[in-house]
Amino acid sequence: MTRTPVTRRAALALCGLVLTLPPAACGSDGGSGGGTASGPAPAARLTVLAAASLTDVFKLIGAAYEKDSPGSTVTFSFAGSQELAAQVKQGAPADALVTADTTTMDGLKSDAGTPVVIAKNKLTIVTAPGNPKQVEGLQSLADPNLKVVLAAPAVPVGRYSRQVLDAQHITVKPVSEEPNVRAVLSKVELGEADAGIVYVTDATTAPGKVDTVDIPDDQNAVASYPAATLDSSRNAAAAGAFVTWLTGPEARQILADAGFEKP
Repeated sequence: MTRTPVTRRAALALCGLVLTLPPAACGSDGGSGGGTASGPAPAARLTVLAAASLTDVFKLIGAAYEKDSPGSTVTFSFAGSQELAAQVKQGAPADALVTADTTTMDGLKSDAGTPVVIAKNKLTIVTAPGNPKQVEGLQSLADPNLKVVLAAPAVPVGRYSRQVLDAQHITVKPVSEEPNVRAVLSKVELGEADAGIVYVTDATTAPGKVDTVDIPDDQNAVASYPAATLDSSRNAAAAGAFVTWLTGPEARQILADAGFEKP
């Protein structure tokens, strides 16, 4: 009977010790929002700013990432890369950024992490179905009777377009200069322009609505798509996990299936 008080005091002491131990010491994994470098990505609601040319494929990317990262959601905001850069500079709440060129991303070094190129792309000429104006290549775009639409010079695809035209000493006077590649595609789809220059992947999103005229590789330009986390993100770990996931085999296969080239 004299041992009973000692046992009771020991039990009470042990109970107090358990209550003061951190969760990890009691076998907890820290919850679903934890995650480690080798474990699952932290669950979070992410906002990603992405170039307009990624509109269709990133919807697939987002669904695949959410499936691989239970509890996570990804919301995309698509626009021309120059618009996205302006949003970042203005403090728009977002976690990651993917642009259609390295130049725009390089201008955000003080606002973003180290970028990684996740895909590449090339240009093509789009015309109305059947190519009624008989556009044969870049040289055809110099025809003053042809209504050509290009993206504005500040837009990556607009800059690439002028790069390839200048290299061939071709002068084009566009009937309009659009804020992003999808606007260029839309002008041709709606018959408001006879031809335009877009990315190969954008042309493939409009089957039956436009025809394409290939630009030879030796006359073409290669667009690189860098992705980076934003310093203003409130979900830094999750944003980093998403950018890393974009470089993995599943994301690259989705991008390849959509016509993007490997980085």
